[in-house]
Amino acid sequence: MTTTLRPAEPLQHAADGTRSRHYHVCVNSRPVGVIHLATSPVSGSAVAQIRELSIEEPDRGRGRGTVAALAAEEVARGWGCERIETSVLAGAEAGLRLTEALGYVTRNRWMEKPLGATPPELPAGSRARPMTQAEYQAWDRQARKDFAQDWIRRGVPEAEAYAQSERSHDQLLPQGLATENMLISVLEHEGDVVGDLWLGERRGSAFVYNVEARAAHRGKGHGRTLMLLAEVQGAAAGRSRIALDVFAGNTPAERLYESLGYETTRYHLYKILL
Repeated sequence: MTTTLRPAEPLQHAADGTRSRHYHVCVNSRPVGVIHLATSPVSGSAVAQIRELSIEEPDRGRGRGTVAALAAEEVARGWGCERIETSVLAGAEAGLRLTEALGYVTRNRWMEKPLGATPPELPAGSRARPMTQAEYQAWDRQARKDFAQDWIRRGVPEAEAYAQSERSHDQLLPQGLATENMLISVLEHEGDVVGDLWLGERRGSAFVYNVEARAAHRGKGHGRTLMLLAEVQGAAAGRSRIALDVFAGNTPAERLYESLGYETTRYHLYKILL
């Protein structure tokens, strides 16, 4: 039997320059599933995304999904893409096995936890305050650089990483500290500035966009305090859940979040198209 992709629609071109197309996954011309392939609205036309891939129950376990994913890679190459990305829900073992077998690498994962009825208390000697405008100027420059470097370390070309960082910060903080639903705080401990927190809203949850203890104060529990502060602020904003994205390989952060009760809900993966 031959598994192929059959277009379900003409190639779509969006105003932002992205392209998209839905396909039927067919076995000897019989539809057995669907796949949706598009280019990234963030990374540009060089990056494809498998946004949906599903095989109907009677045809699962027969390699249909594997062949469909490989066929999608060929389509992406034809579009001029150099990288392909996808995301898999935690617990979707078949999807995780498929991406692993095809050579995808986990780049980051979405983690979240419910917020309790009683917000936690910060340790004695620790207090939070809003970041000042003067502090924001330096913080913004460094945050943009650090975000780009995180992507570069994970295989994203330098020019793309810096462009993505600039675009992301411009979109998320168009009014800087005055941006609605964004709160950037400084943590002090016994009078010393020891870290900062950028908290906002995403998908209905409080979302930790960035958290960092200052280099001279690391290893003293301030990272945990910053995460407790995020819970306090998330609850004060009326959110019932809090979430974050963590890059794969950031072991100290992963262990901290897990110890605080965060659970992985989705994996984001990528593969270089040779």
